[in-house]
Amino acid sequence: MNKKLTIALVAHDKRKTDMIEWAVHNVHFLSGHNLVCTGTTGGLIRKAFEEQGVEAHNIKCMHSGPMGGDAEIAAMVVRKHINLAIFLIDDLNPQPHEADIQMLLRQCRVHNVPIACNRYSADLMLTSTLWDDDSYVPLEPKYVQFNR
Repeated sequence: MNKKLTIALVAHDKRKTDMIEWAVHNVHFLSGHNLVCTGTTGGLIRKAFEEQGVEAHNIKCMHSGPMGGDAEIAAMVVRKHINLAIFLIDDLNPQPHEADIQMLLRQCRVHNVPIACNRYSADLMLTSTLWDDDSYVPLEPKYVQFNR
């Protein structure tokens, strides 16, 4: 891939193990791109990369999710600074910052940023051949009234 992506990586506490395993499995791909992470997740990914002997200079950590990290990443989505988001959500437990979580998910949908919420969809998105197709340009969503 010639294009350097900016990929957001977010994982709730009970999904951090999944995220670290997924990131290590994809370390060779991810190390060639810019990663923006919520605080704790980014620190854990950085440590895991370094344990694999991979420099982690491409990881930027925002605040932790409950302290505004999800909102910071949502703002980056709005400014078109994120190409792909991987957000492993803990759907089995309530989150104190649910409004920020929903805002990040909504902004990805509104601004046409692909977002994966489980490892399988993350793998599918990461391996898409569209990343290598310079002729492919995602279309902007059309928010118009549909009339029959």
